[in-house]
Amino acid sequence: MRFVFLSLLIFTSSLLQAQIQLSENAEIAVITVGPYQGEVWSAFGHSGIRIKDQDRRIDWFYNYGLYDFEQENFFLNFAQGLLKYKVGVTKYDRVYQFYKSQNRFIKEQYLNLTQEEKQQFFDFLQNNVKPENAEYLYNYVYDNCATKIRDVAEGLYPGRIDFDLSYKEENKTIRDLMDDYLDYQPWGDFGIDLGLGIQIDREAEAYDYMFLPDYVNKAFAGATISRDSISVPLVLKEIESFTPEEESFANGLLTPFNTFVILFFIVGLITHRNLKSGKRTKWVDVLLFSLVGFAGLWVTFLWFGTEHLSKVNLNILWAIPFHIPIIFLVGKEKYRQFIGRYFKITAYWYCLLLVIWMLLPQPLHQSLVPLVLTLVLRSFYIGYDLRKPKVKLSTNGKA
Repeated sequence: MRFVFLSLLIFTSSLLQAQIQLSENAEIAVITVGPYQGEVWSAFGHSGIRIKDQDRRIDWFYNYGLYDFEQENFFLNFAQGLLKYKVGVTKYDRVYQFYKSQNRFIKEQYLNLTQEEKQQFFDFLQNNVKPENAEYLYNYVYDNCATKIRDVAEGLYPGRIDFDLSYKEENKTIRDLMDDYLDYQPWGDFGIDLGLGIQIDREAEAYDYMFLPDYVNKAFAGATISRDSISVPLVLKEIESFTPEEESFANGLLTPFNTFVILFFIVGLITHRNLKSGKRTKWVDVLLFSLVGFAGLWVTFLWFGTEHLSKVNLNILWAIPFHIPIIFLVGKEKYRQFIGRYFKITAYWYCLLLVIWMLLPQPLHQSLVPLVLTLVLRSFYIGYDLRKPKVKLSTNGKA
């Protein structure tokens, strides 16, 4: 990505040296690239703009999906949801060959614009890719590579474009829209459901759908643009310039659900042996409740310390940050009674959570059910173990 970013900067600086007047044969197309299962962020597809003018030897791709690992405070900005993205431009053939090598469909929608409108569109993009104008504050849903395409078109021709929004489905949330693309990204789906809060569980408005490239394509396909009170189709022609070969995908064995089911049976076996021996395997509890506690700290950080869509995240109901200090106090005799009550209450709380699971306004990931059952089992056992009378040793070391 760093190499691509640098090459785009070099290419951008060279083409911005002079004002370019498009010829009468110039074409502008919205490019939609299909999903790719190689990385979770590619599973949603991609959007861009192509400017094609053979008379001027122009065939360029404008991309709002760029970021630079070496930008100041990159990782801090990423963690806080303040990551700056850039728009850049490169040769279209290079982009085409890259996405073709990933076996992703490439659709081109050539816009029905006048010569003046094309020039206006091109001049805006040329100005936008200048270093002083290129950056923008990225947001998963409201400001990304797909929404930028919509916003640029509407900003250039205010009040004149009427998008086709007939794709909207009743009661479909933003989370539902994300889930549609994550069938083959089980851990990515789990991470999104864990990290993003109730803000994405409202019913999505038609405009919200356009954070996904497929819906930008659909909105443009049936859109109209008005000129002198006459509306004409915004898209003159649409072609699929590359059709991918059929592929089969598999999630593998260690999906989140399968992983937590395996964990449940392992912890269940250990607990059964603990009951028979009368001894508690302490490292299991430290590991289990520390991991859950750290998950709770992460949810809390995202909730209060970032600008992600992570406010009011109900995963805090199972990922309880207090587990971390509490689990390390279990061996302290003076806290024995308090810790026993804590885990008894925790066990009953997790049982209640399982009962109300489907009633929560934020749907918790279903793979968490066996994890919560594991927490119920171990919480009850810790409470039981701490309520047992402590065996006193005689002077010769025997009970």
